[in-house]
Amino acid sequence: MQKILLPIATLALFSQAAPLLAYSPAGEDIDYSVNDEAFEGYFVSASEAAQATVLIVHDWDGLDDYERQRADMLADEGYDVFAVDLYGAGNRPQEVEDKQAATRSLYEDRERMRTLTLGGLAQAREQGAAEKTIIMGYCFGGAVALEIARSGEASDIAAYSSFHGGLTTPEGQAYSADTAPIFIAHGGADSSVSLDDVATLADELETAGIDYEVGIYSGAPHAFSVFGSDAYHERADQRSWATFTDWLEEVL
Repeated sequence: MQKILLPIATLALFSQAAPLLAYSPAGEDIDYSVNDEAFEGYFVSASEAAQATVLIVHDWDGLDDYERQRADMLADEGYDVFAVDLYGAGNRPQEVEDKQAATRSLYEDRERMRTLTLGGLAQAREQGAAEKTIIMGYCFGGAVALEIARSGEASDIAAYSSFHGGLTTPEGQAYSADTAPIFIAHGGADSSVSLDDVATLADELETAGIDYEVGIYSGAPHAFSVFGSDAYHERADQRSWATFTDWLEEVL
């Protein structure tokens, strides 16, 4: 899926009519390692004292300017933000088959998935990011965020969020009652993740007694928040982002 990148001012207004200009990141790319493997994340700090840190997990494309722009938007909201890299420095698959292979390797090795995600969180804290953390992700990254939520392996996690992400709980896993609040943004017309999956997850979270919120946006397909893509759905993007940022203010 091709991504068309918009300037930060445009993102703030969510205007598709504005011209496509060069994107200039507000933060910086960060080279780091996890178990002697090289990765490249992206860090941007809040302009003033941060409310918390947001760890962003990328979609199946790998970390690119879409996640960087979302990170910059969250920094404007008062958060330190680290966009983690789960694929490795220089590994940004372009073909569908390569993207499928990259995600499949991590779905099949969830211990590695968790290790690399938490390795990115450790790097964020090395950069001076606030200890209290929100873990969120897009598509594949949303599934990763929920994987961390179920594992309970991370400390100081204040909330989790998935935007049009995978919602299925693997066999043998479950959510515990002390899991931090979860926000799910889902497209009503998503043909990749079904409404049955949403209902099943809600039932799991309800049964576990977890504080959660699910936003379902009519007519929105899978990957509805990706600016400029064929899947982009402006109303769903605007409403889900506004709800998410308001929700963060409440849970923090």
